[in-house]
Amino acid sequence: MFGRAALVLGSVLVTLLMLEVGCRLWRGPSALLDWSNIILAERQATLKAGAGRLKRDSELGFVLRPGFSADGVTYDLYGHRLTPAPAGTVLAEPPVLVVGDSYAHGDEVSDHETWAALLQPLIGRRTVNAGVSGYGLDQIVLRAEQQVREVKPAALVLVFIADDLRRSEMKRVWGAEKPYFEPAGETLTLRNVPVPPSPAPSASLDLWQRLFGWSVLVDTILRHKGWQYEWSIDHVRVLPRGAGEAMACPLLKRLAGLGVPTLVVAEYDPYVWKNADYAREQRRVSGIVLDCARAAGLGALDLFGALDEAVKRDGYAAMFRTSHPGPLGHRIAAERIAEALKQGYMPPR
Repeated sequence: MFGRAALVLGSVLVTLLMLEVGCRLWRGPSALLDWSNIILAERQATLKAGAGRLKRDSELGFVLRPGFSADGVTYDLYGHRLTPAPAGTVLAEPPVLVVGDSYAHGDEVSDHETWAALLQPLIGRRTVNAGVSGYGLDQIVLRAEQQVREVKPAALVLVFIADDLRRSEMKRVWGAEKPYFEPAGETLTLRNVPVPPSPAPSASLDLWQRLFGWSVLVDTILRHKGWQYEWSIDHVRVLPRGAGEAMACPLLKRLAGLGVPTLVVAEYDPYVWKNADYAREQRRVSGIVLDCARAAGLGALDLFGALDEAVKRDGYAAMFRTSHPGPLGHRIAAERIAEALKQGYMPPR
């Protein structure tokens, strides 16, 4: 009996080893030589990618690093992304303040291509781009509170995607610690502040990631099933799924308390145009936020229609880069946001 069990176990192990080697051969010769932990390598790469342009912040978790400049991305000494305007353009003050995630920041385009920069000649007013890649809706509202005190803007534009609500359910995103709110009805209690230092990538792996994170076979299966992202990403959930949606209205009521004319804008990630079920869910979640904005007396703008029309007219490749809009998407956003601001969410010049 024991011998038969040992034979079965041995056969399974040999089969798994052969599958592992086969997956490594399929991925390339280098995979046969490198048996290091794949998850750890990805987390180290994420940390390295953000180390130059982001810095730790005890209130918000992480912010833009003042004075950073590389590959068409430039931050001023206040930690805002530059918004260059066409030469000779006269821009009114006070400025319009922009807050949000990577769709506000303008990932994958240069400073002059961001919608925040393109907005300026359309409204005749300077913009201050305080968007930060990776923020949840909770961080976006906290960032708005901080920046409104400092910038004293004429108007505020908050840009979000549906995933920002999920990020609000986390105390750590992409390996970086962050603040979060604990909801109790309409009351929000701020937690994890001052924000502690983030752990080293090697300290963030759980037992299963340590045991199987090196396996190309496991990695291949998870990628095929669409589960690899959740397996490898360093997020730490502290609130149940759906809590981010429940907090949307209290967060936007808090934003309305700033007393600044505010426009809340729903953007959409490219996968919306790849998967119909995903698109419906993203639109549902975005609709919740926009309804909360209206209920709080804020302006609400849904960019889906304009973006969808452009995708149908010009094609997916013309609209998007890897994970964000390209220049065409930013131009469309700037035009629609300018129209909405002129409808009463921005004082006249």
